[in-house]
Amino acid sequence: MTAILHGNIIHAPQFGTLEMIPNGYLVLEDGVLAECCAALPQRYAGLPVTDYGNALIMPSFADLHLHAPQYPMLGMGMDLPLLEWLDAYTFRTEARFADLDYARRVYRQLAQDLISSGTTRVSAFASRHTDAALVLMEELERAGVAGYVGKVNMDRNAGPSQEETGESVAETLRWLENCRFELVKPILTPRFTPSCSDRLMEELGKIARERDLPVQSHLSENTGEIAWVRELHPGCGQYWETYDQYGLWKERTLMAHCVHSDAREQEAMVRAGVWAVHCAASNVNLCSGTAPVRELLENGVQVALGSDIAGGDQLAMNRVAVMSIRASKLKSMETGKPFLTVPEAYYLSSTAGHLYFGGGAGFQAGHKLHAVVVDDSAMPEPARELTLAERFERCIYLMEKRHIKAVYSEGVNRI
Repeated sequence: MTAILHGNIIHAPQFGTLEMIPNGYLVLEDGVLAECCAALPQRYAGLPVTDYGNALIMPSFADLHLHAPQYPMLGMGMDLPLLEWLDAYTFRTEARFADLDYARRVYRQLAQDLISSGTTRVSAFASRHTDAALVLMEELERAGVAGYVGKVNMDRNAGPSQEETGESVAETLRWLENCRFELVKPILTPRFTPSCSDRLMEELGKIARERDLPVQSHLSENTGEIAWVRELHPGCGQYWETYDQYGLWKERTLMAHCVHSDAREQEAMVRAGVWAVHCAASNVNLCSGTAPVRELLENGVQVALGSDIAGGDQLAMNRVAVMSIRASKLKSMETGKPFLTVPEAYYLSSTAGHLYFGGGAGFQAGHKLHAVVVDDSAMPEPARELTLAERFERCIYLMEKRHIKAVYSEGVNRI
C-alpha cells in the first residue's frame, strides 16, 4: 500500500548536517520509506496525500538509556549523589515491581508518554523481576515503541531488590525463553559492576556469546563509583576491563555515561565497537560531572543520547537534546572545545539511535518510517517570518506534546 505525506521535511542524515525540503513529500510503500522528494513524481499523481500543511516532519527520537521502573520517582532525590540516591530511592522503588498490577499501570503510562513525546525507539532497563520485564516489553509493543528491554541482573550491593546469583541466571533464561515480541527485543543488562558478582558476570557473558545478544550497562559515571569498582576489582586497571574480562565488552554494547572515560578507555570503546550513551541531565542532577562528548566523537566513539530517567528528570528527548547542548557549553568553557550545535544534538538524539537499531540515516529510503510531525503555529508569534532552520531550532527547545500532531513508528501513525 502506498502512503504519501506532505509537509516541511527536516532531517539530519549526518552529524552536524541539517537537510531541509520545504513543502516536500515522503512516499511510503507498506510503511517503508521509498522516496523523500521536493516534488511528487508523476507516477503518484491521483493517490491520496496526508497533508500536514506547514508543519515540520522530522525523524523521531531514540532514547538509548532509560530505567523504566524509575518512572514513578521522576524529580525525586535530586539533592543526593549517585550512590546515596540509589540506596534512598532507586532500589526501593524498583522493588515495587514485584507487583505485576502496579507494573502494568506504570509501564502502560510510560509507553504512552514515550510515543506521545515523539520517542519511537528505546533501550530500557527493567527491574530484576522477570514477569514485570515481560509486561514492559508488551506495553511498549502495544504503544508502538520499538527497541530493546533488559531484565536487570544484580546479586550484590542492591538493597531490597537483590537476587541470588543462581536465581538471577535462571530468571534471565526464563525471561529470554518468553521474549516473543515483534518490535521489542531482549538485551542483557548487568546493572553495573558493583551490583554484579564475578560469577554472575561470567554467566551473563556466556549467555551473550551463546545467544548473540547485545549488552547494556553503566561506565565511569561517578568518581565514587569508579573508586568502588577499583576496590572490588583490584586486578583490573580500568572500569571497562571488568566487563571485558567476561565477554560483555563487545560490538554494540551500550555503556551509559562515560563521564570520566579517559583516552585509554575511549580507545577500548572504539576498538570493540562499544557505544557511549550521553545522559547530560542525570550527570548534572547527581553531580557526576559532564561527559566530554566532543572528545568522544573526535576519538571515534559512537555516541547517542539517553534520558536516563529518573536520574534524568526529562523523558522528552527534545529536552534531553537541549540539556546536552547546555552541558556541552559548560564543558566548552572548561576545555575550549566547541559546544554541541542544535543540529548536532538532534543527530545524537535521533539519527544516531536509529542507526544503532539498524534504521536509516535521517529519511533514508529502504527503512520503516520513524517520524514526528510538529505543528509550531501555537508557539509564540515571531516578530518576522522564520526560516525553516529557525523553526526547527525553536521546536527542539520548546516542543511539547500539544505541538505533536503525528508520530510514525515502523511506518504506522501511533497517535
